[in-house]
Amino acid sequence: MKLFRLELATIVVIFFTSIVLCVPAAAVDRLPADSVGEFTPPSGQIAFVRSGDVWVMDANGANQKLVCQVSNAEGRLSWSPDNRQIVFTRSGKVDLKGPDLRGGRHKVYDLFICYLDSAEAGNIKYFRRLTDSLGARGPEWASSGNQVLFWKDMNANRISSRTPNYQLCMVDVNSGGVEPLRADWRSDEELFLVTPSMNGRNEIAFVFFNELMPGGLVVLRYDEVSIRLDSIQVLAQQNLGYVAPAWSPDDNWLAMVGNYPDDSGLYIATPDLQTKYLVAMPPERVHFSKYPPSFSPNSKWLTFSTSDGSIWICDVAGNGKTRLTRPGKDQAPCWSR
Repeated sequence: MKLFRLELATIVVIFFTSIVLCVPAAAVDRLPADSVGEFTPPSGQIAFVRSGDVWVMDANGANQKLVCQVSNAEGRLSWSPDNRQIVFTRSGKVDLKGPDLRGGRHKVYDLFICYLDSAEAGNIKYFRRLTDSLGARGPEWASSGNQVLFWKDMNANRISSRTPNYQLCMVDVNSGGVEPLRADWRSDEELFLVTPSMNGRNEIAFVFFNELMPGGLVVLRYDEVSIRLDSIQVLAQQNLGYVAPAWSPDDNWLAMVGNYPDDSGLYIATPDLQTKYLVAMPPERVHFSKYPPSFSPNSKWLTFSTSDGSIWICDVAGNGKTRLTRPGKDQAPCWSR
């Protein structure tokens, strides 16, 4: 039964990060451009993963440069509030072959920090390990600067574990101390809370799923994350199919990715999730990647990646859509603060 649960959980993870049902894009309006004020050209820098390394470029795609050479960076990046550090995930794998020929291969993850000062001095191989649990990924630097929000498989360090336990956690940047946000996390052997993002009002958006339902988006206050699981499930069922949430810096919008059979889209929503707008559809024959999009510092632009390894930007009304990098191995762009 445990093996079946792991296989099913793996199927659900793949399903909710690639082809998930939600409201059809045709049924969602676009945001009127005149409702968000004057649009100015995008500014700042965008960090991204290219072929397993961390890169940075200007908001118009110019001045692309390697800042951390690690070869196995994967997924979401996040800038520190002072824009001098970037937290990222490195991936590895476990290949278990038991004496009875049972076992299996699965990926493991931990968080690391690269330093822009070191990169500017020519040292692109300097970085610092932040977690050592083998299950940490999807980091987002808190606005306080002292903590990083992420999601973690609490069972990842058990070599023979067959059941994941995905929890939302905080790690202290200085001490490395990790705090699960649910007080009862030890009893939740089959809990799936993933891809969190927190705004300045201490509201956390995340995706909840289980063996019986695909991913659904939930927004709770920091101190509400420990509510009953059946209550979280009810909230998730109201927003099925929306994944990869990311708050805007002004806290007025929540960006997300959704799919509806062959009709995927990039969306923004009001904080209560009651009003949603379609921002963009992916280019022909590709889809949006599973990693959260990222807002510009003024909350009026979004950057995102597509399944062909390209990075794009557009404004929140869907205008000015521009591809910054050619198809290749680019993913998970993140705008500077």
